[in-house]
Amino acid sequence: MTDCVIVRAHGKQLDHLREEASRIARASKIDWSIERGDQGAHFCFENTEAKTAFITICKSFAIPHRDA
Repeated sequence: MTDCVIVRAHGKQLDHLREEASRIARASKIDWSIERGDQGAHFCFENTEAKTAFITICKSFAIPHRDA
């Protein structure tokens, strides 16, 4: 998957982002994945629309993020 976002979140905040990523993927009928990296958690989606929706959620919660 090439549509990835690196997020710096921990604990409950990271759990909440996992729930949101799952909700977005389910609504879009696509797969998603998460991997831990040195720079943060990598949330990857099968399409750009899902990635964009996820970035909007990160922005609304003021969670630091960047494209992978």
